[in-house]
Amino acid sequence: MTERTPPLLVAGALAAGLFFALPVLGLLARAPWRDVATLLASPVARSALGLSVAVSLGAALASLLLAAPLAWALARTRLPGRRALRALVGLPLVLPPVVAGVALLAAFGRRGLLGGALAFAGVQVPFTTAAAVLAATFVAAPLLTTTLEAALAQTDPRLEQVAATLGASRRRIAWTVLLPTIRPALLAGLALCWARALGEFGATITFAGNLRGRTQTLPLAIYETLQTDPERAFLLACVLLGMSVIVLALAWGRAST
Repeated sequence: MTERTPPLLVAGALAAGLFFALPVLGLLARAPWRDVATLLASPVARSALGLSVAVSLGAALASLLLAAPLAWALARTRLPGRRALRALVGLPLVLPPVVAGVALLAAFGRRGLLGGALAFAGVQVPFTTAAAVLAATFVAAPLLTTTLEAALAQTDPRLEQVAATLGASRRRIAWTVLLPTIRPALLAGLALCWARALGEFGATITFAGNLRGRTQTLPLAIYETLQTDPERAFLLACVLLGMSVIVLALAWGRAST
């Protein structure tokens, strides 16, 4: 028998849903949809859109390379300082994005911890496309790490032990036993990581700048356009909104399988 939901709880849930829906509805209502074809054909929009896709995909790949060993160490080992490492990995999730950008400058800028060595080697990171990828990775990788750690912690290691006793190599166990088990969480985490990287603004503009065709991703283009042409900015925001919805739908779909 289903318990009757209290009316006050239903009203509260509807009010909360309205709170999240109103900004989206307002954005959709203000966007000049008649100009969408012209906007998408403009060089600025196409450059920002292409750069956003490239940067977010690069950040998702870099996040996977970082998150996989981190999640394994946090979930499956007794690594000394594991709690401190977990807190460090989660720090970008609570840091103001601008602070994250300043921290990246302090690490990779010309006068940063590694900036001098990189400059000596002829490598400049800040205010480049690589800096945009690095900024997006810094703020997005913790999402994937947390998701993978939870998935690995919930898997039964006895399945892997049985496969090992049957003579399976570590690589075969990883591909045939472990990966199918964590695949839904992995794909959902990657989708969330990609969505976070796609919408990154603060760390990117601080560490990579807002250079058209080089570091100006779609969020940065929206911010710049908002200063001179709000209606056009609303339409650009709707494009980013649509991309984010698609990514989140993929994440929810993978998480429910």
